[in-house]
Amino acid sequence: MDKISLRTATKEQLASARSTSSGRSSVSMLGGSRRRLRQTLIALTAGNSLDRHESPGEASLIVLTGHIRLTAGDDSVEGTSGDLLVVPEEPHSLEAVEDSAVILTVGTSDPTARASG
Repeated sequence: MDKISLRTATKEQLASARSTSSGRSSVSMLGGSRRRLRQTLIALTAGNSLDRHESPGEASLIVLTGHIRLTAGDDSVEGTSGDLLVVPEEPHSLEAVEDSAVILTVGTSDPTARASG
């Protein structure tokens, strides 16, 4: 079993984001070639964003701290600490309204699975 301190990781990634010109930082928390689930801690400073991009598959965001805005097309939803947001399967962007950290969870295909039939 492994244990990861999200409090410590969040502090580290926010400090890293604050020291970069892009205002963002991320670290893989769980994942790899044999996992069906990938989790990434993403830190963004206020006013910075992840520009519009395609969905990597089924995904969600858990807001650990701060205030974020998830936008797809003309729709947007805001989240604050403790909120769970479902990431749309269409192109979307993520903006930090204030310094924020989120956990992005993405379901991946099982590389060991075989087609049945």
